[in-house]
Amino acid sequence: MTQHAAAPTVRRVDPKHRYEILVDGETAGLAAYRDRSDQRVFYHTEIDDAFAGQGLASLLVQQALTDTRAAGKRIVPVCPYVAKFLKKHPEYADMADPVTPEVLLWLETVHTR
Repeated sequence: MTQHAAAPTVRRVDPKHRYEILVDGETAGLAAYRDRSDQRVFYHTEIDDAFAGQGLASLLVQQALTDTRAAGKRIVPVCPYVAKFLKKHPEYADMADPVTPEVLLWLETVHTR
């Protein structure tokens, strides 16, 4: 009998300001964010090398953006991967705000706390 791996799952981990994607219970990657008023600023996405090439980054970002929409927040795609994802998925364009120098400065200040 062949065993099938469980489908990857995505969870929001508020204390760490990130979404994590898990494969068979193991953290395979993350999408880091900080909330700024009604915006969720995504600034870093990574997938562990052991899980590369499985489409996990796309699944992670898609579910993170869907959750962000459900929370009534807008997206600021500082992370290059999230920005690229938004270009390929126009269904999220209505909730995206531009990356501005003000947002980048704010992100720098909250990141150093």
